[in-house]
Amino acid sequence: MHIPHDAIQRYEYGERVSHWLLAISFIVATLSGLAFFHPSMYWLTHLFGGGPWTKILHPFLGLAMMLFFVLLGLRVWHHNLIDANDRKWLLKAGEVMMGNEEAAPPAGRYNAGQKVLFWLLALCMLGLLITGFLFWRPYFADALPVTLVRLATLLHAVAATGLILLVIGHAYMSFWTKESIRAITEGWVTRAWARMNHPAWYREVERDR
Repeated sequence: MHIPHDAIQRYEYGERVSHWLLAISFIVATLSGLAFFHPSMYWLTHLFGGGPWTKILHPFLGLAMMLFFVLLGLRVWHHNLIDANDRKWLLKAGEVMMGNEEAAPPAGRYNAGQKVLFWLLALCMLGLLITGFLFWRPYFADALPVTLVRLATLLHAVAATGLILLVIGHAYMSFWTKESIRAITEGWVTRAWARMNHPAWYREVERDR
């Protein structure tokens, strides 16, 4: 792999591994969950050995997804704390989406939109974890009121839908922003990319060199 002389490390190896393990577990957990979301998608159970096996595996796949999210979150949460500069950035988010990055305050390692995405993902993950336990048969749900189990099932579907939409948005923005995919696969970006997309972070990197 050729790395140009002006490259800056964007993600360490551990961050990249955690991200892709999370992505893979999300895809598998989503497919197994969608199999029970609507009868038209029940055919997805064939990917996991049939309906009974899918029902058994889905909670464990969900726990694996949660574990990988926690592992990644422990590495990056402190970069996602929202400050006054981020609130100003959010007010200019529309202009940024139109390609006018200069209208918003300079972004650090993550811009305000990415930070909001991180916390929304964390909220959906937490919702899935709590509601999933509440209707996980036969381990927990059998001892709970049926009304609570049904409510948990509904809220689980809502959290899952939110998570799927957020991930789709994240994937779209990653492909839309040039070099973002290379950053999470190879770990580096050019100085020009960092200077344009995350100028405050670029200045920090240069200062620490």
